[in-house]
Amino acid sequence: MALSDPRIKKQAKILVDYSLKVKQGEKVVVISEFTAKPLVLEIYKLLVTRGANEIKLQFSDNEFTEAFYKLATDLQLKHFPQTEMNETKAMDCYIRIGSPTNTRGLSGVDTDKVSQRAKVTRPILNWRVDKTRWVVTKFPTDAQAQEADMSLSEYEDFVFKAINGVDWQNKFAEQEKLRKRVDATREVHIVGEGCDLRLGIAGRTAENAGGKYNMPDGEVFTSVVERKANGYITFSYPALYLCREYSDVRLEFKDGKVIKATASKGEKDLQKILNCDPGARRIGELGLGNNYNITRFTKDILFDEKIGGSIHLALGRGYKETKSLNESAIHWDMIKDLRRGGEIWFDNKLVQKNGKWLI
Repeated sequence: MALSDPRIKKQAKILVDYSLKVKQGEKVVVISEFTAKPLVLEIYKLLVTRGANEIKLQFSDNEFTEAFYKLATDLQLKHFPQTEMNETKAMDCYIRIGSPTNTRGLSGVDTDKVSQRAKVTRPILNWRVDKTRWVVTKFPTDAQAQEADMSLSEYEDFVFKAINGVDWQNKFAEQEKLRKRVDATREVHIVGEGCDLRLGIAGRTAENAGGKYNMPDGEVFTSVVERKANGYITFSYPALYLCREYSDVRLEFKDGKVIKATASKGEKDLQKILNCDPGARRIGELGLGNNYNITRFTKDILFDEKIGGSIHLALGRGYKETKSLNESAIHWDMIKDLRRGGEIWFDNKLVQKNGKWLI
């Protein structure tokens, strides 16, 4: 990709001016891998132009994270990073750009250590989510293209179509109608291959995800009443968590709790993750994928959960704005593709069939 590729400049403008609406005098942190430098540079230029008073650039890589988990003592794992917390509290806006050179960079890390550390650092994430304006995005790399079974140029086209090819003002307005319909619904019934699941959402609040926090975006999501999930679901694609794949994940729910979980690959670690805390066995989020520029699975949840005609469930922590009461160290999205034979029912009314909305 040429450094002067106009698509990079357009992505930067969407992030700074649409997603975050950065104002004069604000403080912004940009965190990315080294490979995203072309996008970081365009963002930096825009931030300076928009009058940001402080711009903190932080570059990272999975190799550093892997080294920490392999070398850190128990005392270090349990230590709360107060300096990072102080910096997080000082910032108005947060941009995170994923551009890994190795999507399996953390596959050798002990999941127990990761879960333990996630509990310690959870207050930092909670502050960032609740108290700052933030957006998460991706910059295309060879590693991501390989995961998606595409050439780099093909993957670049895919990424920029999903981000730059959407009129986000119009998408937000379109999804507002769906959000209101979800808000008026008491029970969602999802039917498909290996799936018959009823989810109670009465009293919960739906959110219109139109590009303010994720880019690409394109979904409407809500929470599930903690004891109102019954039935089973087999997810269409590998569930990815900390660079590991869990294939053919099937979850069975009773009164909101996962009572049985199986997988053809990764089942032992799946059980470990579900046992990390009580909230990990309950649903924190129900999402309705609505970006029809995303048509294929790429092993990247930022894109995959937005596939038009899919739904996703997140085990673990729910979002306070949806009135979720579920607390957990994890938030793990898993996707069900409904484009072939799937149905969504709102209070006994068929609202989506084969991935196409009927409302």
